[in-house]
Amino acid sequence: MSKVEEFEELRPLLFSIAYRILGSVSEAEDAVQETWLRFAATTTLPTSTKAYLSAAVTRISIDVLRSARVRREQYVGPWFPEPLLNDPYQDPERSVELAESVSVAALLLLERLSPLERAVFVLRQVFGFGFDEVAEAVERSEAACRQLLVRARRHMEAGQPRFEAARKEREELASRFFDALSEGDVAGLRELLAADVSMAGDGGGKGPQLSRSVIGAAKVAQLLAASFPAMTATGVTFEAHELNGGPGAVFRARDGKVLHTLALDVADGRVHAIRLVINPDKLGHLGPVADAWAVDRETRQLMRDRNRQRTRREPAGQAPIPAPTRPST
Repeated sequence: MSKVEEFEELRPLLFSIAYRILGSVSEAEDAVQETWLRFAATTTLPTSTKAYLSAAVTRISIDVLRSARVRREQYVGPWFPEPLLNDPYQDPERSVELAESVSVAALLLLERLSPLERAVFVLRQVFGFGFDEVAEAVERSEAACRQLLVRARRHMEAGQPRFEAARKEREELASRFFDALSEGDVAGLRELLAADVSMAGDGGGKGPQLSRSVIGAAKVAQLLAASFPAMTATGVTFEAHELNGGPGAVFRARDGKVLHTLALDVADGRVHAIRLVINPDKLGHLGPVADAWAVDRETRQLMRDRNRQRTRREPAGQAPIPAPTRPST
């Protein structure tokens, strides 16, 4: 095969390695492109093209991650990985590891690791590279890589949920969740949420987001049931879609442009976390991005109007229904 053909055959693997190290679709694509430029410029053919390219994309990703970690420490609000609709790399022998490692929960755990720990964990634990290949990729001894893997596993295992739902169970629960959301059914939503469920949004200071995480089934159910009907009234729609290997949805404004994504973290038969990515910089790979600020203003105005109407209908002496928590601008 030609260099181009060899590279294109391995591109899905290279992207999948880079995405798990970086948690960013755009940065992973850039890392893969830089890998191609280096491969195209080399005058000698490597013994193993797969090993050479995997090592190259890993080193590039480590360098990018070291720089990105500084930016993430200064990030406005919660940082979530860029939503991934489909993982381009598939390996039946490692399907479980691949699916688990791309979940939002796993990527957030990976954020706790150092760049080297993260790279070693991804190459060895997720993709099954030999320690000799891992050592060459991260430019450390095999003994050092074994120690890095031990530390990485310890961090990852400490943060994993006690029980992860099977795929079919996740899909069924997600279907019930989105049905209840569409109907504004507070009771239906509350039944599906864990008692300590959390809901947070990643706007990065560039999109409307919750002023703080909303915690607790009652509060989250009330907020969702109050805000979604108002969003629907502005023309917002959603498409249930697998995100990062788990249940989620892509929300669109009335013009069809991407508004935000919503990912569900399901375990032990309940939704334990709801994470929204609203930052427009993280949504461009999904299509044209909507003006989330305009939709937010229109939605909040509708919620205020509806709340005033409810208040006027309350019998004398009865406390008005409190306004739901609103995104901060």
